[in-house]
This record gives sequence, structure tokens and C-alpha cells, in this order.
Amino acid sequence: MGKHRRTSPVKRTSPVKHRRTSPAKTGGSSTASPASTRGRRLTHALLGASVTLAGGAVASPPAHAEAPLQASAGALTAAAGISGGLPASAASARTPLQLIADGLPRVSAEDVLSIAEGQIGVKENDRGGGTRFHRWYMDSYRAAETVERDGGAIRGYANAPWCAMFVSWVGEQAGIRPVFGWDAYTVTYAQWFRANGHWGTTAKPGAVVFFDWKRGDSLYGIDHVGLVEEDNGDGTITTIEGNTGNGKVERRVRPKAEVVGYGYPVYRG
Repeated sequence: MGKHRRTSPVKRTSPVKHRRTSPAKTGGSSTASPASTRGRRLTHALLGASVTLAGGAVASPPAHAEAPLQASAGALTAAAGISGGLPASAASARTPLQLIADGLPRVSAEDVLSIAEGQIGVKENDRGGGTRFHRWYMDSYRAAETVERDGGAIRGYANAPWCAMFVSWVGEQAGIRPVFGWDAYTVTYAQWFRANGHWGTTAKPGAVVFFDWKRGDSLYGIDHVGLVEEDNGDGTITTIEGNTGNGKVERRVRPKAEVVGYGYPVYRG
């Protein structure tokens, strides 16, 4: 799919059209113009209920607690310069996501990629939806949260662009959603990784990769999201993605020049 402008998950009188581009370029979840996005509340708890913090440590997080948004300017600034997904102080301190991971199953990047690979070939219907990823997201409490944030109605997700829903579903199936994140909106998904100190520029197997077809470096320009399978060492990466230009889950080879950045789930395999 081509770039999807951010819309509420509801049918409008004059809907924004989702433009298909050449098969070499695929699209993703709804994205927003910088002007409209900047006007939103960026300090909202982006990916569900925040984890209770006590003295800077996570206080007994439940299995499906979500990591807190680190909303301070200092945290955002520190996270923005990460390479490899860990803050500079990682040798002496652990991130909130790493602390949460202690209470989750031990899952490796290979485990996650195996789940994603098993979905290759899954195809959307002629309305651009109807996949298990759409159904799962609509049934999750996250859909109600994102509708409250973005407007619209849950039924609007039935045929919505689904690249972020696919990636989120993979993390859910692996049992590590709290350190993997979930959203239907690519920009917010990337912001969550960056705000939690798990954002960088290094392609790693199992990383969540965010693309801008215009080859910009702003999170607000993100068009699409997938999972890194391999860094090919020649300026390209091999990925597994949903909602490609063919309307499927597919394995693709992408130039790194189209990558805005990478989100790093916590793997413990």
C-alpha cells in the first residue's frame, strides 16, 4: 500500500483514499500529517495501561501490563540517539521494558520470526481487511483505547490498513506483548519504542522496522512497519511484513535508505 493518511477508524462521507504504489513499495497503518499529529497529546499513555512505578522500579507488573511512556524531555532526548536499542547507561541500569520482561516467557527473536513466517501468504479480502489480525485487534481492549484516542468506531478497523496490527499480533502470539507493544497506528507505535528507550538505527533480527517511502528521518513520516529477518550486509534488509502492495503477509527485501528507525522488543532466548 502507499502512504495512508491518519483517519478515524470509521467510514466517512468523503473517505481518504489509500493509494497503492508499485509492488516495490508497500504501505502500512494509518499515518498522520505532522501538523495534525503534533496537535495531539503526545504524553498520552500510548500503548495501554501504564505500569505502576515505585522508586523507579516496576512494581510487580501483571503479565499483560504495558510499559509506561517516558514522557519527560530528557528521556525522549536520550532515547532519540540510541543505536542498538539500549540507552547509554545500560551497563548500570535496566530499562522499564527489561524489568517487565523478567515476568514474561523467555522468547527469542527466532521464536518471533517463526511466528511471523508462519503467516506468509495470508491475504486480505477485496475490501482490504478480513484477516485474523483485524479480528484479533478489534476484539482486544487496545482497539477501544485507540478509538478513544483517534475517534471513530471499532468496526472501522475491520478493513483498515493492517501492517501494525500484524506486527502487534505476532508479539501477542509470542506472549511478550508488554515488551513488544501494540497499536494500529505506525507513528504512535514508533513513538512508544523511542520513549521507552528501545529505539535505534541498527538492523537486528526481530527488530520492528519503520519505513518512510520518501526516505525521511522523522517519525511523523512513517508509512509502514514490519519485522527485520536479516541484515543482508549490502544496504538492504530482509523483512516479514503484513499489508504489502499485494495485500498479503510477505517476505520482502528493502533498502535501508527507506528505514526511519528500529524498535527493539526485549528478547531473552
